[in-house]
Order: sequence, then C-alpha cells, then structure tokens
Amino acid sequence: MATTNKLNKDEFQNPFVFKVDWKNAFEDQEFVKIFSSDILENYIINKRWYGGKASTLKYIEVVEYFKIASKTNTYYGVLLEVNFKEAFYQHYFMPLAFMAEDELDTNTIIAPVKLNGKSGFLVDALHQEDYRQLLFEKIASAKERDMTKVKFHRGQKFENIPYKCSKFMGVEQSNTSIIYNDSMVLKIFRRIYISTNPDYEISRFLTERMDFQYSPAYTGSISVALAEGNITLGLMQELVPNQGDAWQFMLDEMDRIFENLKNKKIKIEKLPNIELFQRLKINEVPHEIIDWAGLSIFLRIHTLATRTAEMHIALGSDIHETAFTPTTYNGDYTVWLKNRLTYQFQNRLNILENNLHKLDGLALELANQFLDNKKEIRKLFLDFDWTKMKSERIRIHGDYHLGQVLVNGDDFFILDFEGEPESTIRDRKVKQPPLKDVAGMFRSFHYAIYATIFNNKDKYPFEQQELFQAAEILFKYFVGVFIQTYTEVAQGGNLNIGYRKEIDFLLKYCILEKAVYELGYELNSRPRWAVIPLTGIASIMEFNK
Repeated sequence: MATTNKLNKDEFQNPFVFKVDWKNAFEDQEFVKIFSSDILENYIINKRWYGGKASTLKYIEVVEYFKIASKTNTYYGVLLEVNFKEAFYQHYFMPLAFMAEDELDTNTIIAPVKLNGKSGFLVDALHQEDYRQLLFEKIASAKERDMTKVKFHRGQKFENIPYKCSKFMGVEQSNTSIIYNDSMVLKIFRRIYISTNPDYEISRFLTERMDFQYSPAYTGSISVALAEGNITLGLMQELVPNQGDAWQFMLDEMDRIFENLKNKKIKIEKLPNIELFQRLKINEVPHEIIDWAGLSIFLRIHTLATRTAEMHIALGSDIHETAFTPTTYNGDYTVWLKNRLTYQFQNRLNILENNLHKLDGLALELANQFLDNKKEIRKLFLDFDWTKMKSERIRIHGDYHLGQVLVNGDDFFILDFEGEPESTIRDRKVKQPPLKDVAGMFRSFHYAIYATIFNNKDKYPFEQQELFQAAEILFKYFVGVFIQTYTEVAQGGNLNIGYRKEIDFLLKYCILEKAVYELGYELNSRPRWAVIPLTGIASIMEFNK
C-alpha cells in the first residue's frame, strides 16, 4: 500500500543521476562512491541508531552487500564501515530499497535518484511492507543447512502461521524492532560486529537449550557469513504481553513511597536503619518500613530476585556448550579485569576533572571527595585476588538494569542480552561473576530512588538532605530483601556464587565498578545527575562513616 503522505515537490529537485540500473547498482563504482559519500553521509548522521555523533566522520565505505528479492522488488543488505578522524571505526547494517513514488510506503527517504533513466527514491527497506514480509517468510521457510551467504534461521518456538501484518515497535533506538502478527518481534541490529551477537547467542541458548521461561522465546534470526566470521543482523523473539518496563514501574512505586512520607506523616530520622548487604527475609523487614513503603514493593523485589537467580542458574548449568560452561577465576581474568578497570577509572577521573565547573552543592562536594580518595578507590580495583575466589564465572546478562526487564502482571521477563554498550564484543562474552548483574540491578534501584527525588523536588515537603537520608535507608532494605532471596534461589539451584564474605566483596567491587562507569555517562550528558553515582561511590567506600 502506497503512503498517503505526499512528498514535497522539492524532493524531486536535483536527483542523483546514474547510468546503471538498480539490479546492478552495487557493481557500479560510481554509484557506490556517490552513495557512500554525498548520499549516505548526510542521511546517517541524523539517525537515532547512529552511534558516532560525538566523533568526526572521516569517510564511509561499503564493505559488503547482498541481494534478496521478492516477487516484485530487489533489495540490498549493505554493510558499512564508518571511519572517524579519531582513528577508529564502526560497522553498520543498512537494508536498502529503490522505489518509484507510487510504490513508497513512507515519506522518510534517503535521497531522490534516477537509475538508468528511471526516477525514484532510495529508502531504508524496513519502511517497505513488502520487504518486512519478505524477511518474515524467509525465516518461516528457512532450511536447517543454509549454504548461502545470508542465513535465515527458524527457531524451534517459531509460530507456524502465515504473515498477516507488520509494524514498527516504539521509536527507533540503537536497533530497529518490527512486530509481526502481533505475536513476534524482529530486532534488526543497526550497529553490527564481526562476531555472533551476544543477544542472539544467549536468547537462543536460554530458549532451545535451557527452556528458560522468563525471557522472550527465541524464534529465528538473520546472519551473514563472511570470511572474517558470522555477523548477526536480526533476532526474532516472541512478543511478551507486558505493562511496560520495570524502570517505569519502579518510578511509579517510588513516587507513591515518597508521597507516603507526607501522607503518613513519617519522621525520617526515626526510621530504623541497617547495614548495606544485610540479608532480610520479607517478614524481617521492620514494620515501620512496611508501613512506609508497603508490602507489595518487597514482594515484587522478591520475584525479581528469584527470576534473576533463575536466569543465572540457566546460564551457568550447561556442561556441554563451551561458550556457556562455568569456569573458575584465574590470573588471565584478573589481568583482563584490572587493565580494563584501571583504564576506565583513569578515563572517569579525567572527565570529572574537566567537568568540575559544571557541578555545585552536594555533587561538587562528593566530586572533590572522590578526587581526594582516588588512590583508595584505585587500590580497591587493584585488590582483586583471584586465588581467594571459590565461586565460578559464567556468561551473564552484562547490562542488567530495570529498563531491561518487562513487567508481566505480577511477574517479570528479562530481555536485551547484548551487553554493555561501551565494551567490545569480545569483552561482552567474557565469563564474569553473576553478582555483576546483581550489582547492576542495585545501581538501577539507586537510580530509580534518586530520579524520583530529582524529578519531583517541589512535590515532597522535605529538605533534599532528608529525602536523601530516606533514599539511602530504602535502598538498603531493597538490597537486603533482594540479596537474601537471590542467594537462597541461586544456591538452591547449585549456582556457585561463593560464601558470604566473597559475595559481599564481589558485590562491593561490582557496584563500585558500575557507579564509576555511570559517572562518565552523567558528566557527559546530564551533569546534574552526577550526584547519583557519586552518592553510590561514597556509600560503598563508606567515606561518611
């Protein structure tokens, strides 16, 4: 169906003219040269999925392409290498279509072109329903032994129903997601890596090897086989009915809890406090805290902790597939870890020193405290003695926070196993302590609590310092209930996470690592929020004791 959005007459002015026809376009050097520079450079820098906005573009090169055809059209899959003046590069995937005006399903075009006398438009092929249907049908009819360059795979849980409809899911982010038949989602990876994507690897493993029920089931994938290795282009999973993500759920809960301070006339200074990492069963949470926060939030944290532990049990219980076999700590891992964290810590120190002028009040005070104690913090990062570690390392989620969890009634589903965006694809596959994911979730709790205070500062009739005091108390109870539940379930499932002293050391270590990582992001994008990771660092280092 052609779009009803009329294209502006200006869109027809000055099309790029080529002597080649569309079916041979990428065999024509002139077309590839103009497409890579004049056409693509203007288009790509404005896309949400383009990750090079902070760097200076040097040139774009087409490194590989392939064709797939429907009954009516030929489409290209184009792999791009984007080179930057800062001497690094990124790879991207772009599905491409050439459409006459009456064939367009979109008014979002890349450029007007004339190919061998035929006028039309270059568009992102995902905007054409014909192309979206083609991808679906290629996955649906995929054979197990696919010897072609472009490989479509049909998962065991693929629903055997014909194509009915497709639409984009939400706004475009770093990837583009398409909903099929209101029952499956195909995530097209825009930024690609010469290696299988961890999201594909883990999703398929959890579904087809472990039958893990609390992440969207793997139903199919698209990849391209190159001499250098396989590149994952798309991942198809079931569409989980949900009421949004756990981040928004937690923000709503936090607002209710902070409103209760006023509505229930709670005296913050009288609230009972506990040590960080003190384990608590729900019935051990003091009645004053239950009266303030309510029982329901602790029941939800108990469920989330259970699902997190079950995810780790599934990821750590395979003894046949080498990529997922648990392993012990060794000197190689320690060297990798210390090098990585030393580099990251120095990077954050530099960013902080260069951005001190943007901070004031408590944030500035905590930033100076961080700088005054930098040797102590660095020492903690270097104080990782693998010989004392009795637990095991496994493949983990790697970027675990409330935004990666869907709310499904009273339960939760875990998604997006791509790993930490700043890490290399190789680093994302390194086996790590499962407690690193737990630490990520704790940092996310901390963020949700403080974001509520920042976003509603005129709503709660308390001084900010009082709200921060309440925030730290609430955070410790969330952590206490979560870690008690998580430890029980993990150890009950024979996941070796070590004993209490080791668990506490790893949690402290990983929370500090996560908070230092966050500091760079906040200082670069929203300095006012730098106080959140700085508060987390001060708390874990016990500066204020």
